[in-house]
Amino acid sequence: MTGTALTRRGLLAAFAATAVVAAPSYSRAAAFLRGAGDIRRLRMYSGRTGESIDTIYWIEGEYVAEALKEINYFMRDWRFNKTIPIDPSTLDIMAAAHNLLDTSEPYLLLSGYRTPKTNAMLRARSRGVARNSLHMKGQAGDLRLKSRSVTQMANAAIACRAGGVGKYRRSNFVHMDSGPIRTWIR
Repeated sequence: MTGTALTRRGLLAAFAATAVVAAPSYSRAAAFLRGAGDIRRLRMYSGRTGESIDTIYWIEGEYVAEALKEINYFMRDWRFNKTIPIDPSTLDIMAAAHNLLDTSEPYLLLSGYRTPKTNAMLRARSRGVARNSLHMKGQAGDLRLKSRSVTQMANAAIACRAGGVGKYRRSNFVHMDSGPIRTWIR
């Protein structure tokens, strides 16, 4: 099995260096989530930790375990340095929306996984934080792009027809999650 892992890792390096992912149209967003396309990639950075990630986490129908572990760590609750597995469906929504936006700019991750303690602290500070937030289950991300508006980002996520999408215009970010399909504006 080691040979398979090395081959897959080699493919990752080759794809990361040379692949250009075609941006699907809004009408093809749902198909993208069901498995169309050969690779899925996430590019993000965190202003809180100073970390960046640029990884291909899905190749030809299979999630790449090493890449998912890297994403889990990157999206950790940085206040307590705690990780849980991030729902791959959440990653798929984020990646598909990013492709629809046709930008190479990485997402700024504002919030990924939150411990219950972090969620309670944020909830005490803001009415916009849900008591049973999907962030605590590893099923949500709050994201921003400098090159795209909140409306553009939200429309791309909504076009995926998967999960929840929240527009936070005053705070300039979009919430994407793998829960029930729904939208809201704050």
